[in-house]
Amino acid sequence: MITDPPYFAAIPYSDLSDVFYVWERRFIERTFPDLYRESGLIDKTEEIIVTRANFDRDGKVKTPEFYQREMASALAALRRVVKSRGIGIVVFADSSTESWEAILGAVIDAGWAITASWPIDTELQSRTQASQSASLQSSVHLVCRPRLSQDIGDWRDILSELPIRMHEWMPRLASEGVVGADAIFACLGPALEIFSRYSRVEKANGDAVPLKKYLEHVWAAVSKEALSVIFRDADATGLEPDARLTDMWLWTVDGGKSVAPAKDEASADDEPEASDDEDEKPASKATPTGFGLEFDAARKIAQGLGIHLDKSESIVEVKGDKARLLAVAERTKHLFGKDTESGPTAKKAKKRPMQGTLFEALDEVEEAEGGWKELKGPPPGTTALDRLHQAMILFGAQRGELLKRFLVEDGVGKDARFWKLAQSLAALYPTGTDERRWVEGVLSRKKGLGL
Repeated sequence: MITDPPYFAAIPYSDLSDVFYVWERRFIERTFPDLYRESGLIDKTEEIIVTRANFDRDGKVKTPEFYQREMASALAALRRVVKSRGIGIVVFADSSTESWEAILGAVIDAGWAITASWPIDTELQSRTQASQSASLQSSVHLVCRPRLSQDIGDWRDILSELPIRMHEWMPRLASEGVVGADAIFACLGPALEIFSRYSRVEKANGDAVPLKKYLEHVWAAVSKEALSVIFRDADATGLEPDARLTDMWLWTVDGGKSVAPAKDEASADDEPEASDDEDEKPASKATPTGFGLEFDAARKIAQGLGIHLDKSESIVEVKGDKARLLAVAERTKHLFGKDTESGPTAKKAKKRPMQGTLFEALDEVEEAEGGWKELKGPPPGTTALDRLHQAMILFGAQRGELLKRFLVEDGVGKDARFWKLAQSLAALYPTGTDERRWVEGVLSRKKGLGL
């Protein structure tokens, strides 16, 4: 059995079919009258989808609970016709955690045990939806078998087995080029095999454990294992929470698909030195966009790393159901301006032309207190990520001498964590972004500065 069910709230199938229905009826109604008995449009009450545009048989809005209940009914019908040793395949492709919870819940409620999941490339990476967001490049094929036993699982045993299973699967997926959002959802199958083999999972006190709670632990296990894949043999435990969240976020959005060799061993002369002429500074007019994720996915990634998203406002912006990892240029004021405790005291900035650069905030702070050219340089940030972003901004703004002081005299470049983080971000920032160019530029200075 193989089925490709409706993708939650992604596509208004019945509304699209109305376009063809009104034309086909005129030509085919006499030949197949049973198909076209209604004079109006298609009956949408039984369509399994989440939408506020159409209602169910009882006149109620089609919610995620409606979707899970009706999908469970449909999959249970398939379960009845499959032999006890048969195999079922459910194809699904959605980056919403809510949709995955609904389809997985339906599969388990219908009497299936999920034994594996495999992503198969089906989507164009160049499509608009995939631009700087965590859109799936694959359709995940959930491999299911009829659940034959009515055994009750022990919650503690399941939690102890989960990280072992993730450690087996994540490196295997990475070795086959399955990374980012695809890898996260591809891990759901192996993780659900542990949970769905039982008709019920209970805690020691006899309370049933819902699937939603288990999935929270799955996200945590996936996040921790993904970090080990990102840093390979390096230890990420020494990095602060903001660095670990940034790495995991970028890995989820882009998956390292745009990896190119970092310029770690390049000559220090490969990049242009700073110029005192403001007209020679790069004048990017692009609006910083950052890297977006669905809020619930971002929350669960952060939660899996032991990080509170609401306490990460210096690197993440949340608006409604969307979360955005800020572009590095957007952090300029926080890293160099009033928000930096030991930074220069900002004075009233001079009026500038309305059409400026992304580094106007840096220019304004540099002018305060006579400018950094007469001082030692910008005060280093409190975390490795802050210090790296400072170095990237100095490089991007062509403040070559200040960058040299920052890395050498202030000792920022003597911290091994700084370069470890730089190497990982050089692989994770998407090709063509300012962030990718800047971090590679910082890495190119390492050898020339004797670091």
